[in-house]
Amino acid sequence: MSVTYENEAVEKEVTEFRSTFTALKEEIGKFIVGQEEVVNHVLISIIAGGHVLLEGVPGLGKTALVNTISKAIHLDSKRIQFTPDLLPADILGTNILVERDGEKVFEFQKGPVFTNILLADEINRATPKTQSALLETMQEKTVTVANKTHILDKPYFVLATQNPLEMDGTYPLPEAQLDRFFFKLDVKMPNHDEFSAILDRTTGLTRPEIKPITNGERIIEMGKTACQVPIADDVKNYLIKLAISTHPEKDQSPNVVKQYIRYGVSPRAAQSILLAARIHALISGRYHVAKEDINAVAIPAMRHRMLLSFEGEAEGITTEQIIKDIIELLK
Repeated sequence: MSVTYENEAVEKEVTEFRSTFTALKEEIGKFIVGQEEVVNHVLISIIAGGHVLLEGVPGLGKTALVNTISKAIHLDSKRIQFTPDLLPADILGTNILVERDGEKVFEFQKGPVFTNILLADEINRATPKTQSALLETMQEKTVTVANKTHILDKPYFVLATQNPLEMDGTYPLPEAQLDRFFFKLDVKMPNHDEFSAILDRTTGLTRPEIKPITNGERIIEMGKTACQVPIADDVKNYLIKLAISTHPEKDQSPNVVKQYIRYGVSPRAAQSILLAARIHALISGRYHVAKEDINAVAIPAMRHRMLLSFEGEAEGITTEQIIKDIIELLK
């Protein structure tokens, strides 16, 4: 009887997981036109508790996407426009002198990072010092000011954007900070029909109303459910081979990696792939990780964690294409 009960409980959990995920996508789709893959991957990252780096030219709806998601999940969101003169205190907060009960005391004034969803707009415009200040919030979910640590509310996600075209006055993110992003997603230009729908939804007198579908507590529970999804040894070995094959110094790495890659992915990339693959399995109706789940999330989890060699950059090779080549060779 216990086995039947467990199977029924698992089936119910998977069904609820899928229905919540689908409802979120549909609600977000009321305002966000197209970009289905981007929305899918952002939701996967949020459920996994990870941060997302969105790359695309201005005006493609990256800010609108973040605002729509925060409404659908019923979470507080804030936006920071990163500029070269932005200081760490501007985003973290600072101690200010206030008068209380006739005495002057220092009181911590919270910065905009104290939220649930933080939109870090054009993050590569901030100086390295400000970028590194954001790093603690991303990794530790805490803020330390004047030797006092403040814990951020949960859930906490950073959705950062950067413009791939404009390089003047920018500070490219260092590899250590890029590695903290769960996914890097490319936001593409909409096609003709999507362009038409965008104009209809955004230039009229009325705009679609986004209703809350779930909340932060449910998102955290969904993340815990995903962590329980099993993975067979052969599938885990496939994931490990995929990660190791990105390193040019390894004997088993393909020639395309040895020729065009300088550094491969870190173990954190494999952790991201496994977490994302578990969620992908659940929304596909399975309670086990398959190779197709790993392949579905490998590119957004790895593209920003690989460094091209000089030859790769000179020939215009992309890490995305190399990941596709590795997957083809491992099949």
